Amino acid sequence: MLFALAGNGRMGVTVSRKVGGAVIRNRVKRWIRECVRRRAAEFPGRLDVVVVARPAAATAGHAGICRELAGLARRLGGASEVRR
Repeated sequence: MLFALAGNGRMGVTVSRKVGGAVIRNRVKRWIRECVRRRAAEFPGRLDVVVVARPAAATAGHAGICRELAGLARRLGGASEVRR
């Protein structure tokens, strides 16, 4: 899940305990940060983005998470307006 508002281009990641233990949560956070870092050009600039990982993220793997974030970035880039 991804939330975005007009802002300074910051990114936040939230992974609850429903996703798994500490090791799994940290792994999912690393995967999300790495994907966003590599695909930063695909995200519209000047947006504050919060990524909320769901329990399925633990079994999706790195490639699955990157695919999902790329799709969300495309949808976000196509949005005509961003709420403030």
